[in-house]
Amino acid sequence: MNYRHAYHAGNFADVLKHAVLLALIESLKAKPTPFCFVETHAGSGCYALNSPEAGKTGEYKDGIARLLFPDLHDTPARTAPLPPLLRRWLDSILTLPGNDGSLHLYPGSPLQAARALREGDSAQLCELHPEEALRLRELFRQDRRVHVHERNGYEALKALLPPREKRGLVLIDPPYEAQEAEYRQIEQALKAALLRWPTGMYAVWYPIKLRSQVQPFLRWTQRSGAKRVLRAEVLVSPDDSPLRLNGTGMVILNAPWKFDEVLRDSMLAMAQLLSRDRPATWHLDWLVAD
Repeated sequence: MNYRHAYHAGNFADVLKHAVLLALIESLKAKPTPFCFVETHAGSGCYALNSPEAGKTGEYKDGIARLLFPDLHDTPARTAPLPPLLRRWLDSILTLPGNDGSLHLYPGSPLQAARALREGDSAQLCELHPEEALRLRELFRQDRRVHVHERNGYEALKALLPPREKRGLVLIDPPYEAQEAEYRQIEQALKAALLRWPTGMYAVWYPIKLRSQVQPFLRWTQRSGAKRVLRAEVLVSPDDSPLRLNGTGMVILNAPWKFDEVLRDSMLAMAQLLSRDRPATWHLDWLVAD
């Protein structure tokens, strides 16, 4: 309840999370039938990068700004254009009303997803913090496709799944204020969700500080019963310190077929452009493959 994403909007973890989110939504849009997007921890939906919160940390400068303005950083020059997925994602940020081709606002995952929805698609957004939920409602007050729920996102999955569209994506991206306890909550929520909606896609974002904190959860996903489980990670520092965010990951349950091929070039480009004092590393592998 103390977490505010405004301090972290557009950081390197958001780069991975939101590029993967766009790719997942594009995979759903490959079929004409409607789908539903569900998010358990939606936040306020959009963040001003000139706000006191963003200015205090400046995390976006080592995140999205490194992709948009690589010449301003000590990153290796790219000899090839950005992969199409990253280019489409960045263009969606730059064309956000209020940015006008520059970078003033950073849309959170609710807004990025909503802007990619078609007329018949829908979004169910859960946010427990009253102030954040109020901002979220205001952001989408004129979009009838989007429904905001001021409630615990894990508990809400019981009521929201399966969606009436029968296909779609659940994004679980909590703040991890209590690291190991949060993973156990995610496991319980996913176990129940998979029983109610075994064909749904589930994408879980996670921070990487110590590798030992993440591994039990990743092993659990291998036993979850999901048909395909794909892991995508970017590390800007070794995963050996609990005092800083060393890397970020997404694990996708019931991932689209050959989704690793969709992400591979973008993962390589992200690792190159997000490198800091030492080269960033990345992992992309199937934990469960059918």
